[in-house]
Amino acid sequence: MKQHIAELIEAALAQLKQDGILPGELEPTIMVENTRDKSHGDFASNIALTLAKPARSNPRQLAEKLIAALPESAQVDRTELAGPGFINFFMNDASTQAVIGEVLAQGAQFGLAKAPRGQRVQVEFVSANPTGPLHVGHGRGAAYGAAVADLLQAAGIEVEREYYVNDAGRQMNILAASVWLRYLERCGQTLTFPSNGYKGDYIHDIAAGLYDDVADALNRPAADVFADIPADEPAGGDKELHIDALIERAQTLLSADEYRRVFDAGLNSILADIREDLGEFGIQFQHWFSERGLTSSGDVDRALASLQEKGHLYEQDGNIWFRSTAFGDDKDRVVKRANGQTTYFASDIAYHMNKFERGFDKVINIWGADHHGYIVRVKAAIQAMGYDPDKLEIKLVQFAILYRGQERLAMSTRSGSFVTLRELRDEVGSDACRFFYVTRKADQHMDFDLELAKSESKDNPVYYIQYAHARICSVQGKLTEAGWQWNQANGLINLNLLETEHEKDLITKLTKYPEIVDNAALNFEPHLLANYLRELASDYHTYYNAYKLLIEETDLRDARITLSQAVRQVLNNGLRLLGVSAPEQM
Repeated sequence: MKQHIAELIEAALAQLKQDGILPGELEPTIMVENTRDKSHGDFASNIALTLAKPARSNPRQLAEKLIAALPESAQVDRTELAGPGFINFFMNDASTQAVIGEVLAQGAQFGLAKAPRGQRVQVEFVSANPTGPLHVGHGRGAAYGAAVADLLQAAGIEVEREYYVNDAGRQMNILAASVWLRYLERCGQTLTFPSNGYKGDYIHDIAAGLYDDVADALNRPAADVFADIPADEPAGGDKELHIDALIERAQTLLSADEYRRVFDAGLNSILADIREDLGEFGIQFQHWFSERGLTSSGDVDRALASLQEKGHLYEQDGNIWFRSTAFGDDKDRVVKRANGQTTYFASDIAYHMNKFERGFDKVINIWGADHHGYIVRVKAAIQAMGYDPDKLEIKLVQFAILYRGQERLAMSTRSGSFVTLRELRDEVGSDACRFFYVTRKADQHMDFDLELAKSESKDNPVYYIQYAHARICSVQGKLTEAGWQWNQANGLINLNLLETEHEKDLITKLTKYPEIVDNAALNFEPHLLANYLRELASDYHTYYNAYKLLIEETDLRDARITLSQAVRQVLNNGLRLLGVSAPEQM
């Protein structure tokens, strides 16, 4: 509908240019907005206000000329001039009611883009270190990323979903050391587990599996393992030096192949669990990209060579630095240490080079809010390599804070004291998780109320929306019990009988769905769709409670059920885009 009005305004502008009232070179952006006050019509445009200065005209006088030049439209009942120069459009009931037929004819396709946009976008999300199970904080990034990807696809954009597997670096070595020490305990060794190791029960499970596979083949005396190791923090030492020394000792006492066996036991077990967990959460990726592969493929060396060739690297104190301050960063960054080891940042540079080499029109990274400091340096590296940094969109997601009653639950992966995503799903269900996670803007803090998520009340938004869908589905059974049948064709013919304000509000709400989907997609804001669905469900519950659907009058009954079925279809479509089911019975 907005597009139709924009086309009418465009025709009026062309007429005024032809008449010499407007300069011919003007190419204004036509804005059409939904009105908030029904007395101001259905839509409004400020085009006269934006053109008043270049047209050297009073905005109200220009608006009057635009209104006079508007072509006739069967869909527009009338136009009015308002305020300093706004043009209000009042649509006739028949044109608005036509959306009901569109919804029912298009079904699951209603709200989706009618044609591809010709863009190819990558969405990288979750990408949690494979050092432990996904927790409830990761769940928010997963739900948000999946919704953004699905909405972009609905908006006609080709989307590739990717998980970046951090399968290299210090954290993974800490995981390997943790697994090996638990394995040694399984072999009968007595030792004091490091305070900075991974302590969750899953480490014991991985170690037990490793023991089942290799028996005592990787066993080494605890005395040899801990000989001359710097003291741990509880003993007055430095926990970081302690764990790093244990990693080095493991790599010394084990052969390269043996250490890789331990390393891969941890990595493969946890990564398999993450894949399964996300799959059960309704999330699939086209690509699982290995950080380790960046080194083996030569991408890290190639990225650094590119920066070196362009003059953006320098050596100082034996380290190789990227001059990121030249691109807006607050300090330069090390990309290769004096010992020859490349840094995490070097891998990040190579990974983004790899992304852009794959030819995406836009790359979207969804990161935890704790990665805020990485944004400037990554964009600096992209620009230094000659890519357009504006093609990288980074969205930050605040971790969800989980409450059970008044108790705030701990979320420390290292200590093993955290609630996993799987545990959360088992308690409240995937639907509640997926919906609750996207009800607020991603960069806002979120308190996840377990009791609310499990409640069967209108205060629980996902229950309230699903109940509206199920309520409409139940109508068919009630019709059969009453000995009636719904005639959709008759209902569409008699939509003019839907004269109440509740019915008109519902119909207007349906017309806004495609625009909501588009806005939510292009602005990366799935909460817009979540809020819309909640409002639509609330409006329908109010309507259902105020008016009877199953009445003797056939034409009005068919019209009301036809409207209800259109509402059901839109609820179904919207929930599907958010990864939430639409049950027919509750």
